[in-house]
Amino acid sequence: MSKSYIIMIVDDDDDDTELFCDAVKEVNKDIECISLSNSEEALRVLDLPATELPDYIFLDLNMPRLSGKQLLLKLKSNLRLRDIPVVIYTTSKLKKDMEETKQLGAAFFLTKPDKLSELRKAIGLILEGKYNGVQQ
Repeated sequence: MSKSYIIMIVDDDDDDTELFCDAVKEVNKDIECISLSNSEEALRVLDLPATELPDYIFLDLNMPRLSGKQLLLKLKSNLRLRDIPVVIYTTSKLKKDMEETKQLGAAFFLTKPDKLSELRKAIGLILEGKYNGVQQ
């Protein structure tokens, strides 16, 4: 994997975010991992003209104030942001969540794995376009 990526994770759980960014660095130390703790913060950052847009946005569903589904809807309705692949990154295994996020435009649905090695593998496959988990 030679391309250098910018990955944004939007998740209100600091431990999950830290684990995710650690896994990203293990996939490729040159990947920039931007972590934001809520949907409103993500919208503010992404709305800044000087912000270099991420190559992927990993998005938790269960967040206070503005949920992941609500943020996904806003991202996909914004001309500047709608082509960024969004990966739902959640503890949910509900088929309803998978179907709803697909309809809203998510590229993939990744249930948070129990092991760092599984997370690392899933991130690598997503970046290589070879992810065979639940694809949307």
